[in-house]
Amino acid sequence: MIEKQEQIVSMFNKIAPSYDLANRVLSFGVDKSWRREGCSLALQQYGREKISMIVDVACGTGDMMEFWSESCKKSEIEVDSILGIDPSVGMIEVGRQKFPQFEFKISTATETKLENESVDIVSISYGIRNVIERDQAFLEFFRILKKGGLLVILEFTRSESSSIISKIRDFYLSNILPFIGGLISKNKDAYQYLPNSIENFVSSEELINELEKTGFVLIENKSFSFGVSSLFIVRKDN
Repeated sequence: MIEKQEQIVSMFNKIAPSYDLANRVLSFGVDKSWRREGCSLALQQYGREKISMIVDVACGTGDMMEFWSESCKKSEIEVDSILGIDPSVGMIEVGRQKFPQFEFKISTATETKLENESVDIVSISYGIRNVIERDQAFLEFFRILKKGGLLVILEFTRSESSSIISKIRDFYLSNILPFIGGLISKNKDAYQYLPNSIENFVSSEELINELEKTGFVLIENKSFSFGVSSLFIVRKDN
């Protein structure tokens, strides 16, 4: 498991310089609306006027942190700290150059090294399927969240539908995405990994079961773009 996790981190180190460009091209920019809505809904659910800390795990180059900052400003919510955590040195280096106003930390989802019940909101966007020991990550998120705190997950879950939309999505992920991603990053293997990781990932229902088994309570589950992406917001009640 450790070796496989290290291979995934190494892959992200290699594609870090071209990661943002590839993301925007491959998602046609629509991932911005998914992230923005995820932040907005979570802040509505949390219902606080002041937040001490938001932590974005597997933060990559920091895009989700900017959406958290913008959403808090728009909702007139005061936030003391937005922290990005990622095991990829390459991603963190790009993130620090893009967003010098934010704090970044090289760490893993399973060992954040943050204090117990110190975080208001934890988010992980399109990164949980890259965590090999997912159950340990959920336990870690539960540990660092305050009572009443939220975990926000955006992810491509495995489709169990045979609809035309699902087939189009799968064709795009399996055939077009690796080709375009490979051209941009000069690393086709990395973008072949993406559709494979989705195919080998759990369904939305299975992910919810894992979260509830950890002790979280589901308060929001929403699909975007005909099921291409899914949002999960869960709460730590005790």
